[in-house]
Amino acid sequence: MNRVFELNHVIVKHYLTILRDHNSGTALFRNALDKLGVFLAMEMTAGLAVQPVTIQTPLVKTESLMIKEKVAVVPILRAGLALVRGFSDFIPDVSIFHLGMYRDEATSLPVSYYNKLEEWPEVDSAIVVDPMLATGGSAIAAVSALKSRGIDKISFGCVIAAPEGIEKLQQKYPEISVTACSIDDGLNEINYIVPGLGDAGDRYFGTV
Repeated sequence: MNRVFELNHVIVKHYLTILRDHNSGTALFRNALDKLGVFLAMEMTAGLAVQPVTIQTPLVKTESLMIKEKVAVVPILRAGLALVRGFSDFIPDVSIFHLGMYRDEATSLPVSYYNKLEEWPEVDSAIVVDPMLATGGSAIAAVSALKSRGIDKISFGCVIAAPEGIEKLQQKYPEISVTACSIDDGLNEINYIVPGLGDAGDRYFGTV
C-alpha cells in the first residue's frame, strides 16, 4: 500500500492498549484518544508549506520559518471530533469543517446528514480525521465532498485502520495519504475492525 503510514512509537502503543481494553472507562479512553490525536497531528503536519521570515531574538536578527499553508481539519461527526484538538493546538488559524455521517448498520454504507462546505472559507489543504477507517465508505464520501468543493490536497488520519478500508479508499483516490496509529487485522462479518476497540464515539462520549 503506497502513501500509507503507521506510527511506530512506544507511547502510541501504550495508549492503543488502553483504548482497546474493554475495562477502560470513559475518562481513561478519552484521555488516551486525546493523546493519540496529538501524535497524529505531529505526524500529519510535518510537511506543511512554510515561508521564511526574519525575526529579532533577544540577541540578533535571524532567519526562520512559519507555516503559510491554510489548513482545514475535517472531523467526520461525531467520533472525529475527538481528534480535532491535537490539530487545532498545533496549526495556526486552522479552519474546522464538519461533515456528519453515520453508518447504516444494514448496508454498512455511509449516510450523510450534515455538510455546509460551501459556506466555509477557502483553504489550501484538508486533513480528514476519524478514529476508525473500517470499510472506507465514510472516508471516500468525505474526500468526494471536499474535492467537489475544489480542495485537492487532502490527507486522512485515523487511530485504527482496516486493510480493506485503506485499499478501498486508495482504489478510489490513490493520491490520498493515510496515517494510522495502527493497521489492524481486518473486518469481521459485520464490518467491525478486529481486534479494534469497539465503538469509538460511544466510548469517547460516554454513551455506551
